[in-house]
Amino acid sequence: MRRNPVMRFPVVIAAASAAALLLAGCSSDSGSSDSPSSTSKAKTTTAAMPPLDMSQFDALPPVPTPASATVDCSYPSAAGAAKTVNPPNSTGVSTEGTVNVALTTTAGPIGMELNRAAAPCTVNSIVSLTEQKFFDDTPCHRLSTMPGLQILQCGDPSGKGTGGPGYQFANEYPTTTYAGNDPALSLPVVYPRGTLAMAHSSVPDSNGSQFFLVYEDSMLPPDYTVFGTIDDSGLATIEKIAADGDDGGMGATGGGAPNTPITIETAVVA
Repeated sequence: MRRNPVMRFPVVIAAASAAALLLAGCSSDSGSSDSPSSTSKAKTTTAAMPPLDMSQFDALPPVPTPASATVDCSYPSAAGAAKTVNPPNSTGVSTEGTVNVALTTTAGPIGMELNRAAAPCTVNSIVSLTEQKFFDDTPCHRLSTMPGLQILQCGDPSGKGTGGPGYQFANEYPTTTYAGNDPALSLPVVYPRGTLAMAHSSVPDSNGSQFFLVYEDSMLPPDYTVFGTIDDSGLATIEKIAADGDDGGMGATGGGAPNTPITIETAVVA
């Protein structure tokens, strides 16, 4: 039985004039991850790979105007809690305005602006986890530096890529702007530099606590919930880590552990 599936990402592979999108995921019944750390510390960076032409891919759709000032959310329980926390309040969740969250990390500050209009239930969860100190003293366990997938992934206190908050919730923007059977949901669009989005497993609507920070334009299918943006100081912090590359431990699925480790020391609602 597959339980607590590892968080997955598509990886973009440039081949001739086309790009192929692959999916990675595995069972973690044994508690292991499909992205083991490497002892060789191979340095994988964008310098060795040609840039991709992003102009051939669609942009994310516009964020729709919320239909009401509040929504109700659902946070059903899920396996794989890496820390004990309470699920967020699920009723009367605001769809208005933004929330700033300041991350202090071992590599420098990362400021995040969370957008309630785009993803009210996601923002509600991230704020709740922040206030419960879920993200404090947690590593960012995955870095990908390949053109087309340039992200830093954080939010799992276990550092294995399998941990979460003990509950899950459904996708929001941009997934909800498409019909459920729209084939475009499987086609890559450009997640622009500075985007904050949620990671999830191969199980539908399995968002938890893991999120990724896009430090260069990346190509992903629009089923990764976008919930905010990263400030300039945060991008500079991530770029310092990215410059030293990753260990390649995730192989074809993209990236691995950062060669320069980065830990979120504190996360605070600003």
